[in-house]
Amino acid sequence: MNTSALAISRVGQIALNAKNIPEATAFYRDVLGLKHLFSVGDRMAFFECGGVRLMLSQPSSPELDHPSSILYFVVADIEAAHAALVRAGVKIEHPPVMAAKMPDHELWLCPFRDPEGNILELMCEKH
Repeated sequence: MNTSALAISRVGQIALNAKNIPEATAFYRDVLGLKHLFSVGDRMAFFECGGVRLMLSQPSSPELDHPSSILYFVVADIEAAHAALVRAGVKIEHPPVMAAKMPDHELWLCPFRDPEGNILELMCEKH
């Protein structure tokens, strides 16, 4: 197969498993501040995140019922974002840490969990 014929240009949507869609919707909308686009009953919720659509949905089969990939949310001020999550009662894995020192910036990360136990990360490039 000629893979260049696919012409993939960007990620269009990311799906995250969630068993309690109303609780997950409140977290992503109210705590993380993502724009809620629409919901399909209590089965699915969709959000806008910088040109990528995030879909929260119940696993459609047992083989799809597993932890998610890690989403990295870019923030300008990781300390302020971390403090906001702490104030909101979010489970933080550890405070922000420098993960890598690049020639022109430092990469800082801060892992946290959503109500379903999925690991998410704040990510900040400090110049």
